[in-house]
Amino acid sequence: MSPAVDQITAPVAFHGESLIWDKCKSSFHWVDMMRGDVLTLDSRGDIERMHVGDVAAALRPRISGGLVVAVERGFAIVDNAGTIKILPQLWSDPGIRMNDGACDPQGRFYCGSMSYGEEPGHGVMYRLDPDQSTSIVMRDLAISNGLTWLAAGSEAVFVDSLTQRIDVMGFNADEGTFHSRRTLVTIDGTDGMPDGITLDVEDGVWVAMWGGSAVHRYTRDGVLDAVVTFPVRDVTSCALVDGYLYVSTSAKDDQDNPRAGALFRASVGVNGQDVREFAG
Repeated sequence: MSPAVDQITAPVAFHGESLIWDKCKSSFHWVDMMRGDVLTLDSRGDIERMHVGDVAAALRPRISGGLVVAVERGFAIVDNAGTIKILPQLWSDPGIRMNDGACDPQGRFYCGSMSYGEEPGHGVMYRLDPDQSTSIVMRDLAISNGLTWLAAGSEAVFVDSLTQRIDVMGFNADEGTFHSRRTLVTIDGTDGMPDGITLDVEDGVWVAMWGGSAVHRYTRDGVLDAVVTFPVRDVTSCALVDGYLYVSTSAKDDQDNPRAGALFRASVGVNGQDVREFAG
């Protein structure tokens, strides 16, 4: 697959991540992670920037309106008026930050941490419940990245980037916990490192390839059946909307590329699953 690629924004993010389509507001949201900003691209093409802290790692819409955001050492709640409520810090170590996350079908928000030095074993995945309580659901992670749930809701797809794998895990919906983790795909390092993921309506897995200038699509059986390339080195996250593949990108390690940090899209003729919202 080699569709034409369109650049749809200027390079507005230094390190763009966590791109999602907010169906209710007909807007894209994503983060400029290391600047601590949430970006919104509305239907008119205007971009709004909201500063939430030293780091803005990942986000999802709230059912009641607004957003839930993973910040450097915990979570924040943003209401419809743009008021930001920072929840209690989950740890004090300045060498650890949040990285990527998503909501389960029950409306709980999960986000995994990582060390700034990217050392294996320092990451932990937290679950934020609608009552704003938190729990640890996974430990010993390296770069906790793409996370989403298959359409049936009984399994989740997960990327811990340094493993070079896309994994599938059983999911206990009542307890909000994972089990029976297994490898779906092992990715050759010459293709880049797996980063953010999204699913299409057939549960196909689309994964952004950090350092690989591409998004790969894998079937439920782990077969690579599409590669879409982009004119930037570091593709970080992806979303499927109305037959188009949209991606965020980073300029962090690609600062000589004048297009790095922009959003791009490519026509792939495939639709994505709706983004699950936070119930709190």
